[in-house]
Amino acid sequence: MPQLRLASTHDVRLSLITRAEIALIDLREEDPFAQAHPLFAANFPLSRLELEAWDRIPRRDTPIVVYDDDGSLVRRGVAVLEALGYTDVRVLDGGLTGWAAAGGEIFRDVNVPSKSFGELVEAEAHTPSLPAPDVKALLDDGADVVVLDARRFEEYRTMSIPTGISVPGAELVLRAPTLAPDPKTTIIVNCAGRTRSLIGAQSLRNAGLPNPIYALRNGTIGWTLAGQVLDHGQERRFTDVDADAAAIARDRARKVAYRAGVRWIGLDGLTSLERETGRTLYRLDVRTPQEYADGHLPGFRSAPGGQLVQETDHSAPVRGARIVLFDDLSARADMSASWLAQMGWDVLVLENVPASALTETGPNRIHHPDPGHVELISPSHLLRLLTDGPATLLDFAPGPTWRRGHIAGSRFIIRARLGQDLHRDPLSGPLILTSPDGLLARFAAKEVAALTGRPPLVLEGGTDAWVRAGLPLVAGSEGNLSEFDDVYRRPYEGTDNPHSAMQAYLDWEFGLVEQLRRDGTHGFYVI
Repeated sequence: MPQLRLASTHDVRLSLITRAEIALIDLREEDPFAQAHPLFAANFPLSRLELEAWDRIPRRDTPIVVYDDDGSLVRRGVAVLEALGYTDVRVLDGGLTGWAAAGGEIFRDVNVPSKSFGELVEAEAHTPSLPAPDVKALLDDGADVVVLDARRFEEYRTMSIPTGISVPGAELVLRAPTLAPDPKTTIIVNCAGRTRSLIGAQSLRNAGLPNPIYALRNGTIGWTLAGQVLDHGQERRFTDVDADAAAIARDRARKVAYRAGVRWIGLDGLTSLERETGRTLYRLDVRTPQEYADGHLPGFRSAPGGQLVQETDHSAPVRGARIVLFDDLSARADMSASWLAQMGWDVLVLENVPASALTETGPNRIHHPDPGHVELISPSHLLRLLTDGPATLLDFAPGPTWRRGHIAGSRFIIRARLGQDLHRDPLSGPLILTSPDGLLARFAAKEVAALTGRPPLVLEGGTDAWVRAGLPLVAGSEGNLSEFDDVYRRPYEGTDNPHSAMQAYLDWEFGLVEQLRRDGTHGFYVI
């Protein structure tokens, strides 16, 4: 068995401080990751490593350091990464315990670099905010107020502040003047918790909008804790802007980006950067997902600007990498870049791109290796097997997805835990695998065959194909072979979280600035 190469906590911290490239990746499922991890660790569950690595770590000789909490995943993780072509993979000496023992700061929750940066912005820029009761009073009194929701539209539709309009964060500087044309109109920016409210409100302030501008203090969490009622299922969205409004927004955003140290390049400059094979380059399109799908530059991935600033650890997990942003209207890329620069990224904006260059269409594609040969079956074939019974159907869907709806009789299981969970119950009859689109099931098939001695069948197109065939799903939590900890339940999402969890989340966010100081690896600044 080959010896694993180790990296010390000191080695990793030095790379972070000097901004040398490094991908520090946590191989655990999302919930354990969210409970404890280093600031710049990125979650790459071993279960999905083949599906995420190539897009999130595009350069094969990137220095990668993997870890878990007990050493049970690292050897398998290293083997998968090396099979994917990565040539510089090491293991964090002592794992998460070793990191803490060596004095490394431990953070909790997800998207922590962005959330801690948001708290630093409020502390340094003194971003004004209003508590939920004050905002409700303004709305009840019919005051001249516009509420702009900086989250993704899907989150907004789940729950929103009454009268709120969906304007995802990167769209604010571009769209807000059209939604609040009177400079006397008060603009209130909200999200579910704090970060996107603060970054959104400060974006408008940095851009010099003349309106009174506030963040809704503590977002929909603060609204709920104040005993106030949220709206659900709303469809209010930002409106289009005319050429004059777009030009004004472009000028405002360009000045902010210049202050932050952002630089601009054309297509020839991009070509030059792409030739630098010794440096990771993220090419990200910060427009809306629909604009991206309608036409985008080859090699660029969709990363709407507000979410990009909120989720840098997902979109750009290689710390020290270079980032190039694109937006045909400029303002969204410039504002997003201004925040990334303040977060310590080497970021440039691509400009002067002709529409004819946007030659690719459709949503982001997942780049992954060939999962190998499996025997595929149709939904109708699966229905016959289940009807004739007995049969064993294993489902690799995310836990919340499985609980919302799964094929009757299927068993939820986490791929990384097949060795310990597969034989919890007898495997009767034909062995069939599924996942939402069938891809993860295909990757799991070889491991299931090795553990059982018989090649499984895989539902072609996964559970999505079953639904498209008009076949039913059932909801519920019974039938799980693995523990439901693959997805972290965010206290700020959904409408049924305990108030104690919401308050604990806010208390945690308030302490992030001090944690940043103790950690000492971030390099953040605020203009």
